[in-house]
Amino acid sequence: MPKRKLLLSLLILLPFPILIASLFIGTYPIDPLTVLSMIAKRISDPYGASPWPEVYDTIVFNVRLPRVLLALVGGLALSVSGASLQGVFRNPLVDSYILGVSAGAGLGAALGIAYLSDVPGSVQALSFTMGFIAFFTTYTVAKSKGETPTISLVLAGVIVTALFSALLSIIKFFTEAEKLAGVVYWMMGSLAVTGWGPLSQAAPLVLLGFAVIFLMRWRINVLSLGDEEAKALGVNVERDRFIVLLASTLMVSAFVSVAGIIGWIGLVVPHTVRMLLATPDNRVVIPVSASLGAVFLMVADDLARSVVSFELPVGVITTLVGAPFFLYLLKMRGGSAWK
Repeated sequence: MPKRKLLLSLLILLPFPILIASLFIGTYPIDPLTVLSMIAKRISDPYGASPWPEVYDTIVFNVRLPRVLLALVGGLALSVSGASLQGVFRNPLVDSYILGVSAGAGLGAALGIAYLSDVPGSVQALSFTMGFIAFFTTYTVAKSKGETPTISLVLAGVIVTALFSALLSIIKFFTEAEKLAGVVYWMMGSLAVTGWGPLSQAAPLVLLGFAVIFLMRWRINVLSLGDEEAKALGVNVERDRFIVLLASTLMVSAFVSVAGIIGWIGLVVPHTVRMLLATPDNRVVIPVSASLGAVFLMVADDLARSVVSFELPVGVITTLVGAPFFLYLLKMRGGSAWK
């Protein structure tokens, strides 16, 4: 038991050293000792004059730090959403985009890039709004006679995703080449943002959604038993399931609206946590998934901006890791999600 508590503590605290190490990485070379000195100086004397060149402060505190924090918040959102939805749907192959959120967000972003690129914040606002519209469309289609069976939600999510993807294809077809490149790049997912604006837009909503799921993680354990068993234990299945779905959509939509579509984290991280800790208990899986999800996306973003001379979309890195893991998962489970 002490070893298990130690392991849990280490996993929960792991994002902090990774966050500091990520501040060392970038195209503009700054010595790691200098970065550490700058952080110590900013903590001890936040309003004092900096002895370093002004460009150092700009790069570390206005470019790298908000980017790394956005990666932390995004990894948390995608992994916790995936873990909670896998519990609710009782399917280990479900990820955070099963409800059609990514297709809706992609359509909203494409509309903003193609037709409202001159309006500040239009891409983020439309992406967030369309992600929620996709979720409510999925939920409404799946609901029948006051209930929303999980299998109906999955099928409705597939249908809504196909519909919104078709609409996205139409938008791309009629978009001029220069703006089409922007749509394609957005769909790949990237954390190449400048300043604190995107983080301030996404972080409050992500943390709100995470707080809701964290408080409900024991109820997710009950929901994972099945509808009949959960009802027998006195749980309001429809209400609790809707709250979890809504909180997951809030987190994912908020992050996707500023960073684009970054896949596989919601699938890879929860499975890694369950295998590592040998437990399906969401009271443990959800907080540890939040930690490892943050680590995963921070490391992936570090690779995206350092592995080659130009910057790769971080969604490419997460896919290169996630796809082989998915194949391994199918191989280990004999092609069945329920084994």
